[in-house]
Amino acid sequence: MTNTHTTSSQASGARTWDGSIARGYAAETTPPLTDALREDLETALKGAGFDLPLSDTLDATAVERINQALDAFELDLGAVVGPRVDTISAEGILAFRQRSEAGRPLRAYGGQ
Repeated sequence: MTNTHTTSSQASGARTWDGSIARGYAAETTPPLTDALREDLETALKGAGFDLPLSDTLDATAVERINQALDAFELDLGAVVGPRVDTISAEGILAFRQRSEAGRPLRAYGGQ
C-alpha cells in the first residue's frame, strides 16, 4: 500500500531543503513529532548535506540520500515510523509515501 502526500516546499515556510523535508516528514509522521524532534531531524538533514537553498534542484540520488538520512534518524529514536520522500518535482514539490508491509501501514511501536 502506497499512499502519497505532496507538500510544496515553498508553502512550508522553509528556506532550505532540510527545513522543507523536516516539515513535510513531521506532517505525516505517527506518532507526531514534537517541535524539538523536528528540529533534531532538520539538524540531521543538515549533517547529510541538505542545508541547500530551495532554488537548488535535487535529483533521484538526493531522494535516496534523504531517505537514508530519515532511516538513520528513526533508528536513533527507535520509535518513529514516518514517510519517505517519493519524488521531488522540478517545482520543488515533495511527494511523500507511507511505508507498508503486507498492504498495511507500519506502526510506530511494535510490528504488524
